[in-house]
Amino acid sequence: MIGFRRLALAALIPAAALSFGLCGALAQTPSPAPAASASPSPISPSPSASPAPAASASPAPAASPSPAASASPSPGPAAPPPAAAATPAPVQTADPFGLETTLESRKVVMVKGTANWDSAFDTLVDAFKALNTLLDKQGIKHAGNSMIVYTSTDDTGFTFLAEIPVEQDPKNLPKDMSVGKSPEGKALKFVHRGSYDNMDNTYEAITNHLDDKRLEAKDTFIEEYLTDPLKTAEDKLVINVFVPLK
Repeated sequence: MIGFRRLALAALIPAAALSFGLCGALAQTPSPAPAASASPSPISPSPSASPAPAASASPAPAASPSPAASASPSPGPAAPPPAAAATPAPVQTADPFGLETTLESRKVVMVKGTANWDSAFDTLVDAFKALNTLLDKQGIKHAGNSMIVYTSTDDTGFTFLAEIPVEQDPKNLPKDMSVGKSPEGKALKFVHRGSYDNMDNTYEAITNHLDDKRLEAKDTFIEEYLTDPLKTAEDKLVINVFVPLK
């Protein structure tokens, strides 16, 4: 496997959750029944004891509750509806890390190159510029994202193929350029965000992931530039890193 020169730091963010519940009940003792009334006297009631008509049990019309005294609520203005719950902001999911995928081969125009680590990104940008100049002159559009295929690395630098997918063959290619096929087969996908120099962290994490999973990679790896390296600030790069597996 290629010896990754770049160093990295893998972070693990644990998560925990806590749940709880609450229940209770209150029993009420019924009130005692009222005491029985005393027995009536054996003496016959006098005529004055007869109930007068005014004491009739039937309620008088005046006793009916007036509309103002009615227990029904007055038809006042309707209460405003409860405020709608605020919509939560969308949660940005983490980028895939070590996602198993299958690369499909595509037609590419490519240029070979060699770079040292101190000027690596500038060398890659120059290679992409040369390819774009050729394609622009011939009116050939990109059929995919620009890629770098690393073919070998050591402590001082690396060799690579800069590739751009196309649908038609360009003509009159320089000696260092050719038309070919991009890598294919099973691979693991990782995502890097930020500058090229900070990819040390990503490659260290990749190396640790392969060691933990006891996976064996081929002697190459691929970077797919989701952001155009010719137009994007270096610290804003988004790059898919593919590690083909044996």
